[in-house]
Amino acid sequence: MKQLTQRAATVELAIESALQDLGVTKDQVEVQVVENGRKGFLGFGVKQAEVLVTVLEKSEPTPKPADDGAVLSPVTAATEKTEVVQQPQTKKEQSETVMDVQEAERIPEAKIYNEKDAIEETKQYIEDMAKEMGIEDLVITYETKGKYINFQLESEKAAFLIGKRGQTLNAIQQLAQLVANKVTKQFKIVRIDVADYRERREQSLEQLADRMADRAVRTKRQVALEPMPSYERKVIHNALSLRLDIETFSEGKDPYRHIVIKGIE
Repeated sequence: MKQLTQRAATVELAIESALQDLGVTKDQVEVQVVENGRKGFLGFGVKQAEVLVTVLEKSEPTPKPADDGAVLSPVTAATEKTEVVQQPQTKKEQSETVMDVQEAERIPEAKIYNEKDAIEETKQYIEDMAKEMGIEDLVITYETKGKYINFQLESEKAAFLIGKRGQTLNAIQQLAQLVANKVTKQFKIVRIDVADYRERREQSLEQLADRMADRAVRTKRQVALEPMPSYERKVIHNALSLRLDIETFSEGKDPYRHIVIKGIE
């Protein structure tokens, strides 16, 4: 019995490659889908599809006995004929032994409308990204509050997850939100934190806002801050909202959009 395990980007491509290597057609094989595969996002969480292709054995006709003059009885003749004829599988039997390839391809595209399933799918995606970064000890906990899903990540390599000024963490959060909203009807906002980095970052931004506002008033010149994601810009705006000697506004387009602080004379 000839068998071949083949991997490719999709189930169909894996089957086509296996058929070429075996030199057979689809109706001559039995296909078992081992792994449906996953496309992933931006290179993270990608999994190839894997199939096991088995070549079906051809039935060998029973050799015709030598004619020695003996005459077969009708019962014996019927028995001989039954032994050499193989009954074809019914459609039901074939569906039980060979997984329909088109159906297998549709499984990854099926939408998940249960919130818990969406959370688990997002959690798994975060774990896959962490493994791509060489992080094997990741521990993820979460809590939900209305439309918000808050994930807390713990690892000995927390610095790798955070990145320079939180850039890696922000990217993971954006991708995780795409995953969560791909598999649920209700819009969700995903927040991801590592070792309470968000809280420490918020305190740092509030201190930065006060210093830059004082500089704008003292120098009577506009002060432009570095580009920040929208929720960090919101922290700056809120921190300075009660000051009457300055005004704040945003300029530019993401990912280069930044806050400008201007003193009021």
